[in-house]
Amino acid sequence: MMESRAQFGFRRYWVLCCVVGMGNMLGCPSLGAQEAVQSADGGARRTMAEDATPQNSARTGDERDVSWSTLPRNFLQDQKDIWLFPVRLAKGRDWLPTLAVTGVTAALIVADPHDTRYFRRTARFEGFNDAFSGSITAGEIAAVPAAFLIVGHFWHDAYAEKTALLAGEAYADSAIVDIVMKMATRRLRPSDIAPTGTFSDTFFRSHVSASGISTSFPSGHAAAAFAVATVFAHRYRQHRWVPWVAYGVASVISFSRATTQSHFPSDVFLGAALGFTISEFAVLRRR
Repeated sequence: MMESRAQFGFRRYWVLCCVVGMGNMLGCPSLGAQEAVQSADGGARRTMAEDATPQNSARTGDERDVSWSTLPRNFLQDQKDIWLFPVRLAKGRDWLPTLAVTGVTAALIVADPHDTRYFRRTARFEGFNDAFSGSITAGEIAAVPAAFLIVGHFWHDAYAEKTALLAGEAYADSAIVDIVMKMATRRLRPSDIAPTGTFSDTFFRSHVSASGISTSFPSGHAAAAFAVATVFAHRYRQHRWVPWVAYGVASVISFSRATTQSHFPSDVFLGAALGFTISEFAVLRRR
């Protein structure tokens, strides 16, 4: 009976991740459709040469200018917007998405003791965990913006280079928020709990390191993966397969944090939500 409950919890968590991922992916085409309407209104002002450029629709929709010289200022502006977000709530803005993310996170925290036991007991993910260990996935997340930065520089592709800078900016923004929340909540990782221990009392029990990475809530890998994925999915949304690949890889990386016992499912969900939100509404937002 306990095993069936654990499997039910696992299936429930996996369905939830799929729903969140699909919602994010469906959000990108809708954004593209809105911008397409705006572009159509100004179509009379575009020249025939501009219409013949395949990437011009994405380039004309850049959310903000970014370069090595503007990157520090942009990062500070992002942090200001992020940490002053409660002011927006006080003005009655963004309550619906905030309550949705908070509610799902709270529900997953309640379900964490059941779901996490399943991942501890099962041996189904041994090969998967070897391929998606913490160090490997961290390297993969950082490698994508680095590759675009190098290729964009040597191939003189300014769009690719700016995309890499925006992805790096989103990565750094999510890391700051992640570290602050980890140090504040001090949640134990599932791997820190003894086999006979309880998964229910996990907050404010971990020893905080100088970097804050020793604690669990939220998942830094999930936040970074979705922060980077959102930038690439948005900037290259004219290729319909890019959002699917970007969010698909980010979802797999995030899921691996639960199977490797590095994070609880609630840590993963909140990290993914933070990464997407930071990129979409701070880094990519027009100024």
